[in-house]
Amino acid sequence: MPLQDSQSQPTIALSSTQLAIEQIELVRQALQNVIRGKNDVIDSLLIALLAEGSVLLEDVPGVGKTTLAKSLAGLLNLEFQRVQCTPDLLPADILGSSIYQPSTGTFEFRRGPIFCDLLIADEINRASPRTQSALLEAMAESQVTIDATRHELHQPFMVIATQNPSGFEGTYPLPESQLDRFLFRLSMNYPDRDSEIDLLLDRSVDEPGFRLPPLMDKDNLIALQKSVRNVAVDRKVASYIVMLVNATRTDTRVRIGCSPRGSKMLLRAAQARAVLQGREFVLPDDVQALAVDVMSHRISLRSSGVSSDDAAHVVRDVVKSTEVPV
Repeated sequence: MPLQDSQSQPTIALSSTQLAIEQIELVRQALQNVIRGKNDVIDSLLIALLAEGSVLLEDVPGVGKTTLAKSLAGLLNLEFQRVQCTPDLLPADILGSSIYQPSTGTFEFRRGPIFCDLLIADEINRASPRTQSALLEAMAESQVTIDATRHELHQPFMVIATQNPSGFEGTYPLPESQLDRFLFRLSMNYPDRDSEIDLLLDRSVDEPGFRLPPLMDKDNLIALQKSVRNVAVDRKVASYIVMLVNATRTDTRVRIGCSPRGSKMLLRAAQARAVLQGREFVLPDDVQALAVDVMSHRISLRSSGVSSDDAAHVVRDVVKSTEVPV
């Protein structure tokens, strides 16, 4: 059954967050001027931000993954740290460690780069599995445990990790438990012809992200994130999400289906999309629009040597074959 067009639905004024919504729209437009021809990736990144999720950007080097992440941090006036992942990177290089102070005879905890608002982990699959696992607790619970002591992370907190496609020299595949912590796995792909020409003719000396003034403050962002949790979800829409997730678990092509965390994140992402479109309720087309990016990296196929495109194809089939609630 075809979905109703979300643009034709009546909108309800979000008086307490209207300023923040207007600001996030300005952020979207500014990002589109920096990363040309990738509006869908930018929209997904903003949805993940409002849904308090993390994003994995997977593609070949040099297509603007890091520039996009740094530009987002600048436009939102967020404190960000960048970690260049290498095979010799240790968990303490990300989380921090206790340093002995001879003057006092005690150990002092030195915080690592993860204690920021936005952590950019470049080429995460070049780090060893041990170091990759240092991010698991942080992305799932916004906290880290070091030497049996729990440390709360900043609010807001987001990880934007980039990775080279599997099979590149010196890469370690991310395990399923790590992939499950990311709300989205997105691909930048090469720019279209006109966008690349504009990039070549940009006469600016500095990197684009360095020229962007802040357009939104942290308090408004946090308020907007909280408003996402209050977006109404009809029981039929929640049932639709469960039907999609269950379909991946029974599909004969799938070895491991989408996790319950995946269904929760799909719901939160749909709520964030509704806020960006000025609605206080979730529609089934919010779920459909986000299902592939949320679910495809959370399933494992039975065939060996399959790519992320194969998993995305399975999810698209599931979406097409699942009845849409009225």
